[in-house]
Amino acid sequence: MEFLFVGLGGALGAVGRYAVSMIPIKTEFPFLTLITNILGAVLIGFISGIVSAKQDVSQNTVLFWKTGVCGGFTTFSTFSLEAYGLFEKGSNILGLVYAVVSVVSCILGIVCGKKIAEFFGG
Repeated sequence: MEFLFVGLGGALGAVGRYAVSMIPIKTEFPFLTLITNILGAVLIGFISGIVSAKQDVSQNTVLFWKTGVCGGFTTFSTFSLEAYGLFEKGSNILGLVYAVVSVVSCILGIVCGKKIAEFFGG
């Protein structure tokens, strides 16, 4: 049953992401992606705050909103929540390392993926 809640939330999040991408703003700077990531971070922060304050929130509701909607909208929101959690616990060095390693390694992942695609004729 959990998969259903994640899947439904993910579909809603993906549609939301696409809707934001359709806003007619054309710039060189990836403004709409930045807005999507900020909105996702605000949403997952709001959901985490609600869940922390209320003990009676069902696990399926949490899966729908955090994993489904936020995951379908942007996984950057989850990364941001995890990094914030490290800083909040006072693990500042670990939080900084996580943030830098995540961003740099994902950019390098893009480079590797493109090179692999080139290798296979892409």
